[in-house]
Amino acid sequence: MSRTAYARIAGFTLLFYIVVGLTGMALSSGANAHSAAARLATVGQQASALTLAVTLYLITRRENDVVAATGLVFRSIEGVGGQVAGLLNVAWSIGLSATFFAAGSTCFSYLLLRGRMIPSALAWLGVVASVLLVVCLPLQLGGLLTGPVTLIIWLPMLMFEVAVAMWFLARGVL
Repeated sequence: MSRTAYARIAGFTLLFYIVVGLTGMALSSGANAHSAAARLATVGQQASALTLAVTLYLITRRENDVVAATGLVFRSIEGVGGQVAGLLNVAWSIGLSATFFAAGSTCFSYLLLRGRMIPSALAWLGVVASVLLVVCLPLQLGGLLTGPVTLIIWLPMLMFEVAVAMWFLARGVL
């Protein structure tokens, strides 16, 4: 398969990942936390994370295979590791999974920027959004970052992921 085909798979998977993630967040609050729908949303998000790990690796490995492999590992841990950590503590599970997501996203965004595979401004948004999360999520896990800012820090990443998904679906990679 070509990098454009992998980009289109990644674009669809990114949109699916966002929808399933937001649905899972809504379902995992309160009495619905252990419902079949909440569990199904979690499985969908984990499968999406693994699919993204592989497709983003295949798209970016030409630029730097070590950084791409590092992103693959981080995003794979996000997909699988969140389930393992979830057995211990739900709050830590989400925080650790999100931190691995951010680290993997940093690797892939950097490679998309360096390889000029997407428009420069979009790639920079991904790098900045990812680094913001890499810095803020451990602070949140440590209780040093609380309140509405813990949701606001996700907005740049949401904008990046929706925009890059649309780009991948429409154009593939440059």
